[in-house]
Amino acid sequence: MSLDLIETLSRLVAIPSVNPMGGSATGDEFGEARLTDHLETLFDQLGLRHQRQTVTAGRENIIARLDGQVPASDGGRLLLLDAHQDTVQVDGMTIEPWTPTVRDGRLYGRGACDTKGGMAAMLWALARLAEERPPRMPTIVMTCPVDEESGFSGVRRIADLWQDAAGRQTGPDSIIPRKPDAAIVAEPTSLDVVVAHKGVVRWRCHTHGRAAHSADPSAGDNAIYKMARVLLGFQRYAEQVVGEVSTHDLCGSPTLSVGTIHGGAGINTVPELCTIEIDRRLLPNEDPEEAYRHVIDYLAGQPEIDFPIDHDPPLIAGLMLSDESNGELAERLAATAQEVTGHCRRVGVSYGTHAALFSAAGVPTVVFGPGSIEQAHTKDEWLPLDELEQAAEIIYRFCRE
Repeated sequence: MSLDLIETLSRLVAIPSVNPMGGSATGDEFGEARLTDHLETLFDQLGLRHQRQTVTAGRENIIARLDGQVPASDGGRLLLLDAHQDTVQVDGMTIEPWTPTVRDGRLYGRGACDTKGGMAAMLWALARLAEERPPRMPTIVMTCPVDEESGFSGVRRIADLWQDAAGRQTGPDSIIPRKPDAAIVAEPTSLDVVVAHKGVVRWRCHTHGRAAHSADPSAGDNAIYKMARVLLGFQRYAEQVVGEVSTHDLCGSPTLSVGTIHGGAGINTVPELCTIEIDRRLLPNEDPEEAYRHVIDYLAGQPEIDFPIDHDPPLIAGLMLSDESNGELAERLAATAQEVTGHCRRVGVSYGTHAALFSAAGVPTVVFGPGSIEQAHTKDEWLPLDELEQAAEIIYRFCRE
């Protein structure tokens, strides 16, 4: 069964799969369940073995497998293709998010760029390979996890399918019979091959005061005023310190940003608590714990911060992709891309992807796909159709060989 590439992408975009981002949001657009159902139907039509994997209630990864001539459990090669199901929310969009529209060589709609375009390219390639069954093709597993845009909870479960809690191989009966030999993660890379990317350590910081009626502020101790001094320390660190910590040839320098602030119970009450959330981007060769401690130690040495600060343990730490173990994979994929487009770079980026988790599990991994990260999450998200077609052909050729 062959697939029409633009129709495939259009159907993916037309199915809302918004990540609730850790909240309790309700509505027809939230969650990936309908997209999971659609993918299951498609894998059935392609005659592929597939499996759903529960991550949380109502949210399931789906995995499909196309066997090569030599089974992976008998020594044949095993390649993993990964594309996440979820998208970000649609507030403020200037186009109809779930009405895929083709105009001026682009397809518009939420998720078209990030990352249903990459998913469509992989599905098209998989369908063609399933129809042709080329003799040199490896076994191909396509994973479609949930929750990439928030907590990475979906991809964290994928390795369970090829190893148990003790790290032992699960065996030939599993949908992923052993650890893959390589993985390609779909994200908008403008058809370049991403071989390295930054990771992150995120945490919450609190200042404490004493509540009082705002009619007499002197009876209280304002936690927001205290946090203002802490924020100046974070700003100095971000502007003067973090960029000098280290550097990476492809990813540049680390960064720090304060992303949220919350404080106070009401306008007529002196606040007793103020909380901020910090995002410290890590280079591939940095240690998350050392980076976290470095910021805390710097703040502790600032003379204007003469009161206690509480730092929570990290909410998330790690997720870096190093270029130390994916060189051969990147070279071969870039060569295939050059055959199709005439150009392809091996690059580093500042955002995180599923590739970090696969690489941490010992699988050489790169990131590749159509579209630009500059269009991801935008109010008029779109994907260039020429890149979609080229990406599908590149993935097909790479898998075939």
